[in-house]
Amino acid sequence: MATSHEDRRYMAAAMRLSRWHTGLTATNPSVAALVVKDGAVVGRAVTAPGGRPHAETQALAEAGEQARGATLYVTLEPCSHHGKTPPCADAIVRAGVARVVVSLTDPDPRVSGRGLAILREAGIAVDSGVMEEEGRRALSAYLMRQTRGRPQVTLKLAVSADGMIGRRDAGQVAITGPAARAQSHVLRAETDAILVGIGTALADDPELTCRTPGLEGRSPLRIVLDRRLDLPPTSKLARTAREVPVLVASLAPVADDSDRPARRATLTAAGVEVMETESLATLLNTLAARGVSSLLVEGGAAVAKSFLEAGLVDRIVLFEGAVTVGADGLASPLTRADIPAGFRLLREAAFGPDRLTEYERSS
Repeated sequence: MATSHEDRRYMAAAMRLSRWHTGLTATNPSVAALVVKDGAVVGRAVTAPGGRPHAETQALAEAGEQARGATLYVTLEPCSHHGKTPPCADAIVRAGVARVVVSLTDPDPRVSGRGLAILREAGIAVDSGVMEEEGRRALSAYLMRQTRGRPQVTLKLAVSADGMIGRRDAGQVAITGPAARAQSHVLRAETDAILVGIGTALADDPELTCRTPGLEGRSPLRIVLDRRLDLPPTSKLARTAREVPVLVASLAPVADDSDRPARRATLTAAGVEVMETESLATLLNTLAARGVSSLLVEGGAAVAKSFLEAGLVDRIVLFEGAVTVGADGLASPLTRADIPAGFRLLREAAFGPDRLTEYERSS
């Protein structure tokens, strides 16, 4: 299909709009829709927080009668099934839209081409695949959950100039400056869940919340890999578990551990959910079944290495600071010089003296 400059322009605008609610739409993807009539946008919307209402119905409602004969740009195929809300495809037909331009078809088996078929059967002109590569990247987490049955995993590391991620027995070490750290919080705000190992939880006592002004309400589910259930009830994570959910995942728990039931009861009483699971892959499958589409792995070195060795990392976000940690530092499992085969550079950016490089799995 020959894509016009105008189609690409409006679809690019829709993709930018779709990012507004990334990480806020529960099990649904953050989709955007634009209604365009006579060269002007007369309706626009993004999937509402919580996943409903969908973008298409909101944009059509904003356009009102101007939707008749208009073109609708939408980043994902309109739904065709009856769920908690009626199908968007039916709403588009009723609105009298003349043409629909779509970036991606929906892999959800309840849709998967049926939405486009409904539109075509109603006499609406349909063009799909507009900016498809960009659309796949924008909806990559949702696509991963739908097609692979697990969340998209992003590994984030902050590495010093001498290749360290911290200092032994020193807790948190400031490797990057305020601007780069603010970007890390934006990553958290766009992610469904964030994960660290118990070593990081004990050494740093982190909150793992989003503390950027204006984004405080977008903190993700917080997960700790904790084989022995050693997370202290006095930790920041446990003490705030009733405000922002905390899940302790115990992989291959110790067989002979008489105090385990008591530690589990203490964590549960604090509001922490405890899950026993066989492996990282099983944990990811379970998270996906709950609707978690994206997972941010933040630390530490052993956890990062385990995800890499299991082939479960889809994106790498590498922050490089100008500071030097020294001989007592903790070596990073990854630096820009040894990115694994199969990953390609996606973007680079600078935040003052700090550098960001982002990679994605080529496949």
